[in-house]
Formats: sequence, structure tokens, C-alpha cells
Amino acid sequence: MNYSTPALRVYVALAPPGQLPVGPRLPLAFEPFLFLEPTHQVLQARGCATLGFFLEDEAAGQTVAQLYVVPDFEGPGLARSPGQASWGGVQLAAGLPAAALHPLLEAAEAALRQHGQTQLEIRSYPTCYDPAGAAALAEALTQRDYQLAQQELNYYLDTRRDYVTHLAPSERRHLRQCQQAGFVVEQEPPILLPLAYEFIAACRRERGHALSLPLERVQALFRAFPQRHLLLSVRQPSSEWAAVLIAIQVSGAAFYDFYLASPLRLNKLSPSVLLLGGLHDYAQVNGATIVDLGTSTLPTGQPNRPLLHFKRALGGLESHRLTWQKDL
Repeated sequence: MNYSTPALRVYVALAPPGQLPVGPRLPLAFEPFLFLEPTHQVLQARGCATLGFFLEDEAAGQTVAQLYVVPDFEGPGLARSPGQASWGGVQLAAGLPAAALHPLLEAAEAALRQHGQTQLEIRSYPTCYDPAGAAALAEALTQRDYQLAQQELNYYLDTRRDYVTHLAPSERRHLRQCQQAGFVVEQEPPILLPLAYEFIAACRRERGHALSLPLERVQALFRAFPQRHLLLSVRQPSSEWAAVLIAIQVSGAAFYDFYLASPLRLNKLSPSVLLLGGLHDYAQVNGATIVDLGTSTLPTGQPNRPLLHFKRALGGLESHRLTWQKDL
């Protein structure tokens, strides 16, 4: 299916449930985020089809924007981008103006209506990943009458800045205490993932929170993308875990702190400060500039203010993660 404009056209591809979503026909003009790759999309579906929309610049021979949508994801008529990833949305080439996104969005809305969809929800990537692209997308969505359903604060570390220097005095003290106590950061082998998952889940239960994904799905992600998933820990001198972290390399420039936990009994030492310093250093060595600390939103939709304060105290810089909705 093609929707033509004088300079650009839109290619629409439907993948039935359980099948690998179709990728772009022309090479991408950008590095795709992991969550926006076909091999990741196929892991999101819960018995749902996947629609892929690709904005093609024929003259340049490139795909300059893409969007994956899962119809009927949470009930009849509700289409979402993403399905079961942390975020989805439209990824676009550098310098692409908002006006160029209208054919892509128009094609997506038309195709979704043809598939009986009545609402589209787009949860975009954090603005720190691509500030100019996020601004262009927000402009295009606003012009097309999308409503901002949620605006979440999203903090990140810039690995070009020294981690320790930008810690608040309280967190610098925690870091020093952990080091003096003999705590060390270690990269753990994936075979320990079930034990790490249970450690994280137990720590979350202490705080009245649950994990968003079952162990089986996390294991599937590690198997599908072994080079993009990282298991880090802080071990005490006894070798017992003091904190555990699962991180995802979303792109060459960004690591995402997916799950992080430590037990309540170690709150006074805050070993998470040492562990995030380890992730900061790992990302830096591997050429990434962003460590995405994620959002701090409670299940009620309200901000988790203590967690926001902690991320600021780590030297976290503020960005946003926007969720848009439109009735079709």
C-alpha cells in the first residue's frame, strides 16, 4: 500500500499475529532504536497483528521515518505504539521537518480505521534520545489534533560528565561508604538471570511494587538480544548481592536502566549509587553518551517524588516521555 506525495511516499506493511513484522524496504536513514526493530516488535505481540508504516524518500533511496502499531492491543479498537515495550512512537531522520510526518501519520490513521480501530495511543521515546526529532513529532501530532495524555519526567545521565563530581553530597557520601565497606560492581553472566530477577522482585515487594514483566519474557529478551542486555550487580565482601540492575542498550548512544533494586535493609548505604556509577562507566567505555534512568511514575499515574529526588541527586538531567492519544 502506498500513499504518495511529491517527494515522499508511505509504505504500509501488515504482519499477522506471531509473524515477524515487515521491516522497511529502503535502508533506514538513522540507527533504529532496539524497541523499533522488527525482531523486537515480534516479541511484543500478545496474539495481535503488527502494522508497520515507513516514510520513504525515493530520491535519496532511504526510509526517513518509521512507526510500528499494534491494533486491538488492550481491547477492541485501541491501537498502541508500542505493544509491550517501554516506548515506541515515530523515529525519524535528523533534520526531517514536522510537515514531512503528516503523510506517515495520515496513512497510519487511515489504515487503522480500515482495521476497525477507534483510538491510537503513541508512547514516544524520551526527548533526550533525539530532542529535535521529539520536537518535530510533537509539532506534527499537535497539528493533527492528538491530545497529550501523559507527560512523565524522565531523567538521564550524560556520560560526558564525571559521575562522582555531579553527585549530591549525600549520594557522594553513600558512594564512599559502600566503597569503604568493600562493595564492588560486577558484571554477572546471563545464567544468573533467574536469581537476579527473584532478587529484584523481592526488593520490589518490600516496597509494595511489582515487576512489569514475568521472568519468562525477560529471559526471551536476553536470548533474542544477548549483546543488548546487561546484568550488573553490587556484591558485598561476603559475595551476597547488595543491588542488582538489568540494563538494555537501546542504541549505540544509549543504555536504559530497565530494572534496579536493593533491599530495604541497605537503604542507609544506598548501593544503587555505586551500581549506577558502574553502569555510567560501562556505557562510557562502550561509546554511549546517555544512561536513561527512566520515568518515576506510580501505578496511580502520579509522580514518585522520592524517586525523582534520588535521580536528581545522582546528577540526572531532566527530559520528558510523552504519551499521545487520538480518536480515529
